[in-house]
Amino acid sequence: MAKKTPDAVDRQVGVRVRMRRLLLEMSQQQLAQELGVSFQQVQKYEKGFNRIGAGRLRRLAEILGVPINFFFEERPMPGKKQAPLPAYISDFLASADGLALTEAFMRIHDARRRRCIVILVEAMAR
Repeated sequence: MAKKTPDAVDRQVGVRVRMRRLLLEMSQQQLAQELGVSFQQVQKYEKGFNRIGAGRLRRLAEILGVPINFFFEERPMPGKKQAPLPAYISDFLASADGLALTEAFMRIHDARRRRCIVILVEAMAR
């Protein structure tokens, strides 16, 4: 039997759940407790392996303090010519390090310093 891969929409919703949870500095355990599920279930939601039902999605939106459409904001609408956000960007912003780096970078107001940081990171990535 072939291993099931997450659906693109389920994965997108999961990434957005994780991103918001990290912004709120909430653990998977805390979110699971609020939802009344195990933290393993939250992990599966965040990876898109388990689909989140409508009622649970509504409850997640309440707990995380966002409107339900927050989970779908970056999905292109059918019939619209809009490039989807690359997965590596969503994955980066949904990681603790990516979120911390983004927040710190955005607090740097000097454009030259920001450019120097970009050059440094690009050089380190080679």
